[in-house]
Amino acid sequence: MKDYITIIGGGLAGAEAAYQISKRNIKVKLYEMKPKKFSPAHKNSNLAEIVCSNSLKSNLITNACGLLKQELRYLDSLLIKIADKTSVPAGQALAVDREIFSKMVTEEIEKSKNIEVIRKECENIEEDGITIIATGPLTSEKMEKEISKITGQDKLHFFDAAAPILTKDSINFNIAFYGNRYEQEKKSNESDCEWKLRLDNKSNESYINLPMDEKEYITFYNELIKAETVTLHEFEKNEIFEGCMPIEIMAKRGIETLRFGPLKPVGFDDPRTGKRPYAIVQLRQDNQQGTIYNMVGFQTNLKFGEQKRVFKLIPGLENVEFVKYGVMHRNTYINSTKLLNETYNLKSNNNIYFAGQITGVEGYVESISSGMVAALNACERFLKTNKKIIFSEKTMIGALAKYISTENNNFQPMNANFGILPELEEKIKDKKERYKKIGERALDNLNFM
Repeated sequence: MKDYITIIGGGLAGAEAAYQISKRNIKVKLYEMKPKKFSPAHKNSNLAEIVCSNSLKSNLITNACGLLKQELRYLDSLLIKIADKTSVPAGQALAVDREIFSKMVTEEIEKSKNIEVIRKECENIEEDGITIIATGPLTSEKMEKEISKITGQDKLHFFDAAAPILTKDSINFNIAFYGNRYEQEKKSNESDCEWKLRLDNKSNESYINLPMDEKEYITFYNELIKAETVTLHEFEKNEIFEGCMPIEIMAKRGIETLRFGPLKPVGFDDPRTGKRPYAIVQLRQDNQQGTIYNMVGFQTNLKFGEQKRVFKLIPGLENVEFVKYGVMHRNTYINSTKLLNETYNLKSNNNIYFAGQITGVEGYVESISSGMVAALNACERFLKTNKKIIFSEKTMIGALAKYISTENNNFQPMNANFGILPELEEKIKDKKERYKKIGERALDNLNFM
């Protein structure tokens, strides 16, 4: 047995796993192919690079992902700690400055005396040592072949689409306004002066909003559904993961679909008219300086020129400047329900663990969670304790681990959600109160020792 644990992949799961192992005074060899080789979606050489939305979702324990983050905070997650430090305004959500976040994670990992970061593509999985495979949803072709060989099964694919990012300076604030949903609706007892004062107070506002009237929406909609996309193969067209549906695909389901989805106008009044707009586009802050914003729900597979042409039709974005266009890329995951147990350990080889989105957990925080569980169990394997650390299914960490390791013929990537947790013994009709009780129960059951 080697005197170190190997981790393949320096993304969110791999970085978290490396930290958890190193803090237990066990040496780590962490392989990361950047900057010598980049996936289609990655752009910088830092570890734990965030390539899609910069939001880690809600911080409330009445939200499934908020509960998962709180569990990880209790367990001293390095990445959640850094996410908290690099947060940008996003209401009740935890959104980060992606550049500062990945830079800080890289610095923490590289300064550890127990972690050796090896900047090259790992092409072989050595089965005589303990290994955590955290190569992510964009695993390289050579590593895919290795994974296929050790699992004895073909890989699965789904597709992920990222939203465009634009500059704040290019937004027309004669149309756009700051505000969080419902807080912007004009109250009947407010005077016009009080209403304007509240609109001008941006300290607690997390989003920039772009209202559309019916004519503007229909013009935008018609151009969106006609816009040219990057060509997909026939076999790819049915594999788009519902959780990250490109906006143009969503729009083609019906003219009203977007108005009940990412463009829903509920909770806002247009300051120019004092009335609810027909549709509304939201922009969420993407860095700490508040100079760039991403388009909420605008994951897309449109060609870059078409993105600029069509999205400029949104009122307030007439002169928009994009710093990053939306992209769509292939993701890969293994059939974990047949291959892994609740510790993310490969059933056919006790020395091999998987972590991150390649296991079928979908989302940043979920990936961090899997890295945590895989690392803790890899440490027990390394120390030859014959102990498995299995989190209670009443915790979100444990429920996710159970979900990906329970046989399911219709297996699809899964986000944290209350539906995978056991029901409460007591019946509580109020959903918010019920979720609060579930969250409190989860934290009470977090002790895994």
